[in-house]
Amino acid sequence: MINNIKTVFSIKDLENLSGIKAHTIRIWEKRYNILEPMRTDTNIRLYNLQNLQKLLNITLLHEYGYKISKIATYPEEKIPQLVREIISKKNSQNYAITSFKMAMMNFDQEIFFNTFDWLISEKSFKEVFKDHFLPLLKELGLLWQSETITPANEHFMSHLIKQKILIYTESLQILKPSKTNRIFVLSLPLNEIHQIGLLYLQYEILSHGYKTIYLGESMPIENLQDLTKHFENITFISFMTVQPDRSVINQYVKSMGQKLLQKNNEIWLMGNMVEHIDQKTLPERIRIFDSMEETISML
Repeated sequence: MINNIKTVFSIKDLENLSGIKAHTIRIWEKRYNILEPMRTDTNIRLYNLQNLQKLLNITLLHEYGYKISKIATYPEEKIPQLVREIISKKNSQNYAITSFKMAMMNFDQEIFFNTFDWLISEKSFKEVFKDHFLPLLKELGLLWQSETITPANEHFMSHLIKQKILIYTESLQILKPSKTNRIFVLSLPLNEIHQIGLLYLQYEILSHGYKTIYLGESMPIENLQDLTKHFENITFISFMTVQPDRSVINQYVKSMGQKLLQKNNEIWLMGNMVEHIDQKTLPERIRIFDSMEETISML
């Protein structure tokens, strides 16, 4: 069952998680004996969490110039020690994502918080999100699709990232908006539940001094229409990651325009599904954005 927590991995899983080709892992095993896989009755390699952790550590050392032949001679305890030394130099871009992956696979909040605290001592929250959380989330999507990780792993990590976004967002929400010419209303279409991009965009909008109203997932257009009775100059923002379906998305966007574009209101749309929108027929005040960076640049 895909929903079971995963503690045993195939060599393909190791390839997906470490970025090291299965062929290379086999060579490292055969030549240097760096991992000790279990074997099925049909001689298929299987690996436990300890194997995975060791491979991720070895991968990091390899990226920092350590030769596999040299790593193979080290006693078991020296490998994590060398990794800690790399971390302490505060110069490892890749270490954080490797560490977050281990937190996810072990369901270990402490590793997540320690790694985040290390990053935030050196960088702004915007930098941490852009340099580490965003690449990690993209990778998690691919790992989930390939069934390398389970929904439990992905939900555990996503929740921790959401938690951090909300903490930093609250510190801005308590401030009085410095720009009052426009209000941003953020929501997701019906049956759309992928909130992290929208949550982070709220943080960016607040940091630019605007007021936001966050309505979250699966919001009917009719309910968004209610906001037009209370506010003027609204920019409605929606992330379309998997919804609406491509077969109905143009009708959905047309309905948004008819119901929400009173006065000077605008609609900003982004996410994977926007590529299926026919932009030739869009009203001027509906904008399609290809990336988070492009959206933020318009604030």
